[in-house]
Amino acid sequence: MKKLFALILALAMVLALAACGNSGTSGSSSGSSAPAETSSSGGAAGGTVKIGVFEPQTGDNGAGGKQEILGMQYANYVQPTVEIGGATYNVELEIVDNRTTAENGPSAAAELMNRGVSVVLGSYGSGVSMAGGAVFSEAGVPAIGVTCTNPQVTDTDVYFRICFTDPFQGTILANYAYKTLGVTTAYTLAMLGSDYDQGLVYYFSEAFKGLGGTVISEDFPEGTANFVSYINNAKAAGAGAIFAPVSTNYAQLIIEAASAQSFDGGLLGSDTWDNNMVAASTVGKDVDVVVSTFYQEGADPTFDANIKAWINSNADAKTNNGGNDIVSAVSVMGYDAYFVALEALKAAGSTEPSAVLQALPGVKYEGVSGVIEFLDSGDADRDIAYIKAANTTTGDWDFVTIQQVG
Repeated sequence: MKKLFALILALAMVLALAACGNSGTSGSSSGSSAPAETSSSGGAAGGTVKIGVFEPQTGDNGAGGKQEILGMQYANYVQPTVEIGGATYNVELEIVDNRTTAENGPSAAAELMNRGVSVVLGSYGSGVSMAGGAVFSEAGVPAIGVTCTNPQVTDTDVYFRICFTDPFQGTILANYAYKTLGVTTAYTLAMLGSDYDQGLVYYFSEAFKGLGGTVISEDFPEGTANFVSYINNAKAAGAGAIFAPVSTNYAQLIIEAASAQSFDGGLLGSDTWDNNMVAASTVGKDVDVVVSTFYQEGADPTFDANIKAWINSNADAKTNNGGNDIVSAVSVMGYDAYFVALEALKAAGSTEPSAVLQALPGVKYEGVSGVIEFLDSGDADRDIAYIKAANTTTGDWDFVTIQQVG
């Protein structure tokens, strides 16, 4: 369907050009939503192309959003220009704070449209991505989801995605819990109203029960600060693992409660748990925390060394990375997403969002996180996840395995 939509756009562009004739200029009545274009004579000197960054910097997902932005900023540092239609353009990141929630997504998305971006990257968080997607679709501006894993994100005609999806991630974790950890009863915990939490719990539960396991599920209201009662419920149910695909803030509170109540099973986290602060919160605690994620430090030593040097040379970057130089998987994904956007701009030969949207389905890029190419759905063709565990002595993440379904 995405390819069909791109073909329709291509036809519309041809008809529009025919109607304009050979004036040699490109005017637009749509204001700042249409970025400056190279001239039809091919003699333009370039200019600036804007890439929108639609990420949380505050709210429950603010820590993860900042790390995802770091990857884009580092990529922009590595490659600050791009060749488009024979001209060299400076690449400018336009960053807005979507403040984590779906309620704030549309206004943040609209702000990016007002700034005249050619393509959007983000967001960390599926609910806010879906909320922003309606705005991007109305404006005809393509968006590249970085770590938003809910399958509904790419239901919007302009949204693509470079990460794996929740049906895959939920199944990966269910298989790991049942087959590797030997867990037969799992307890799930999710926040009420969170599309991300609820979706992952559903896919995990269906896969775990399909393997022969038993699942006990509970939800908690937004703003919950004490998880002791939920941990005790998991213990009473005889759960061998707690699966809680929640935000970074809640993950730390759950770890604290599990330690305090001496829960002796595994704590299973999704990609949102893959955060330096979550790993650090396990230090000195008798907990077993395992997460699924997109990348593990050490998989590309050269990249790791270079981004660490950049983080350590920039006090703000180090603060936004949680105060250390641990390479976050979401930073790697942000880095790869930036270069996917550059490939789309180069393939389009234009800064017009409609041309970039037409080019995106055909992009193939070999990134730090692996080869990225898109299925007809707009989703990336991903078939592996990294499993890693929190080191309760050092506060680092230790590689465990690379997991595939089945």
